[in-house]
Amino acid sequence: MSYVAPVTEMIFCAEQVVGQSRLALTDRFAEATAETRAAILEEAAKLCEGVLAPLNRAGDLTPARLENGVVRCTPGFGAAYRQIAEGGWVGMSAPAELGGMALPQSLTVMVNEMMASACLALSLNPLMTQGQIEALEHHAEDWIKALYIPRLASGEWTGTMNLTEPQAGSDVGALTTRAEPRGDGSYAISGQKIYISWGDHDIAENICHLVLARLPGAPAGTKGISLFIVPKFIPDDGGAPGVANAVKPIGLEHKMGLHGSPTCVMQYDEATGWMIGPENGGMAAMFTMMNNARLGVGVEGIAVAEAALQKAAAWAQERRQGRTPDGSATIAGHADVRRMLMRMRVQTAMARAIAYDCAFSLDMAKAAENGDACAAHTARGAFLTPIAKAFGTDTGIEVSGLGVQVHGGMGYIEETGAAQFSRDVRVTAIYEGTNGIQAMDLVGRKLSLDGGETALDLIAELRETEAAARDAGHEALAEALGSALAAAEAATKWMVAQSDMTERNAGASDYLRMWALALGGHYLIRGALVSGDAERVALARFAATRMLPEVPGLATAAAAGSADLYAIPAERLAG
Repeated sequence: MSYVAPVTEMIFCAEQVVGQSRLALTDRFAEATAETRAAILEEAAKLCEGVLAPLNRAGDLTPARLENGVVRCTPGFGAAYRQIAEGGWVGMSAPAELGGMALPQSLTVMVNEMMASACLALSLNPLMTQGQIEALEHHAEDWIKALYIPRLASGEWTGTMNLTEPQAGSDVGALTTRAEPRGDGSYAISGQKIYISWGDHDIAENICHLVLARLPGAPAGTKGISLFIVPKFIPDDGGAPGVANAVKPIGLEHKMGLHGSPTCVMQYDEATGWMIGPENGGMAAMFTMMNNARLGVGVEGIAVAEAALQKAAAWAQERRQGRTPDGSATIAGHADVRRMLMRMRVQTAMARAIAYDCAFSLDMAKAAENGDACAAHTARGAFLTPIAKAFGTDTGIEVSGLGVQVHGGMGYIEETGAAQFSRDVRVTAIYEGTNGIQAMDLVGRKLSLDGGETALDLIAELRETEAAARDAGHEALAEALGSALAAAEAATKWMVAQSDMTERNAGASDYLRMWALALGGHYLIRGALVSGDAERVALARFAATRMLPEVPGLATAAAAGSADLYAIPAERLAG
């Protein structure tokens, strides 16, 4: 079965569950009406189903390769990318005055989900560019914005981010790449970066690298890092790609999956670059791109989950195996297969709603521009970002794993494509900040910024759904959500009371997943109440009986402290 974009389901989630229709009531996004949004999604669906999806298997079987210092991409990727660029899909949310469409990020997230479901490897390219556009919009000088953003938004040029070095993984402060001022406003960048997604390729005319580096005499750690834009070809006076810069790929990583996406080792040998943002302010500037990418990567996980669900559900309705209690001729009639398919669908729906709500909050903050409403939406979006990233990618891994299981032995055989989903999505829990780092960000920075006020406000919001369910006669749904929220509130208050970050970090991953399931249950119940549809009520019941009961246990684990984690010496952990 080939991928079919779930446009109806996506619109229901965005508008009926999350409430994104409110965006069109704002001055900033007044043109993003329901009709406009639906038309855009339908056009994107045609591109994803007809052009991108047929390339997914090709990217796995015929990966990118490095030849004579240039990366050659999977056959077909170049033509497909040109259709993405020419359709304006890269610059959907870029500023209108700089060549973009100025559409809500909420809509871009939905289109990106379809693209990643169809062909994750290729979709990563425009995702990186979109993040770079946002970083430049917020931090670059005007002349850099005017030169780079229109060409990035049009897809003529593509963007990357260069953080990681061989000796400095998640510890970005340990990087050693140097930036020497040349006295003319430019800098000579020297060093090596690894794990650079789409660091080189042959499908666009220029590649723009955002590179973290140190100036002479800069402070140690993250406080001494600056950000630079380093193009593959230095633009000439007319803005066209000119002479080659002193940057090149010197290797491609051999990966578990995502073979169609070239992951490069990049070498900078006094390459010409220009500073983005203030001196030693590189981390703040780069985090603008990283936060954009973290939501985007969470959506990648959701996208693969959707594709894996579609393939598994189709297989289950074709595969004949044994007698079934309902008398059906296929394995879709077996109770345990139904359990897996229901879990796949419900968890995918949960993760999708979290990501859409996160994007919606960030859009509403932009629409408000300033004041209390802007601050509240910004805090809400920031709180949801690590949850969207971690739970979205965990969902991709878990759902694609269940997809292999539904296929049985044929899931382990590469021909079905079920295994590719599992291999491709695995990295999403690692890049753009591992999911453990997302969890520590949630219990550390996010809870510390306002003493847990945003978290407790969210709990109060979710209690409104609990009350609505009770008023509608869905007592079991209300009871399940209420128990989950009581546990979440207790765990949140415990976290806020801990001054020792090790105590918080010990339960961080449990705390994040606790939040994801509580939020997910809320969204599923809200969808059931809004629609009154029997199928959506059944999905909400599955969430209430099979997933929300996990929340109190996760809350207990979140507040367990660190003592047990350090009770055995590290050298004895392997037994």
